Amino acid sequence: MKDSAKPVSQSSSENPPGPIPPERHPERPEVPKDADGVGRTSGEAAEALPELAGHPVDLQAIEEAVRTILRAVGEDPDREGLRETPRRVARMYAELFKGLRSDPRRHLQKVFTERYDEVVLVKDISFESTCEHHLMPFMGKAHIAYLPGGKVVGLSKLARVVEDIARRPQVQERMTESIADLLVEELQVRGVAVVVEAIHTCMTVRGVRKPGSICVTSAMRGAFRNNPSTRAEVMTLIFGNHK
Repeated sequence: MKDSAKPVSQSSSENPPGPIPPERHPERPEVPKDADGVGRTSGEAAEALPELAGHPVDLQAIEEAVRTILRAVGEDPDREGLRETPRRVARMYAELFKGLRSDPRRHLQKVFTERYDEVVLVKDISFESTCEHHLMPFMGKAHIAYLPGGKVVGLSKLARVVEDIARRPQVQERMTESIADLLVEELQVRGVAVVVEAIHTCMTVRGVRKPGSICVTSAMRGAFRNNPSTRAEVMTLIFGNHK
């Protein structure tokens, strides 16, 4: 059944008449041709995490690396409390980075013809990702808006795109642009706006240690980039009238 939602706002009459061309290609994770890949997923991990079955994650190499780190910081990886830690960490990384083996384009292949040509906005899509600088989590919410060009996509598919793209090591800026560029490439849209708000644990529990700090990034394409009133409209829809 097709996802549906009420229109959230009218679009500006100054919007361009047709779909916008892609500005760039988003990062496309390589989907393995060989189900076994170059690594092997242990039977135990595959049983605990069925979605990892067949993914080329070298769990044994991760476990060995974790043991090395524990020894390097002065711990004994063989003591009771740490004995299972390398295995747990290996499974954790396989889960956190499963987006490296997923192609988010698959969520946008089914579209529906609609005459609706005003703003479609999905707010507060929660996500968790990993900062590539320290391999520490950052988490928050994404807001996605687009101006259809005759086609719409199921609303849940936008959330699935965020989930796939979030599950990999990256910086927030690239994550934001990857979502926007993917929508431009795969959908016949006249404009795309992506805004991401996130808390970075690399800022809250280490380094500068500023709890409560929030990083906001945006990527505007088409009408949202070229038309100030259209951009202002969608930002008001996302954040309200807060200055």
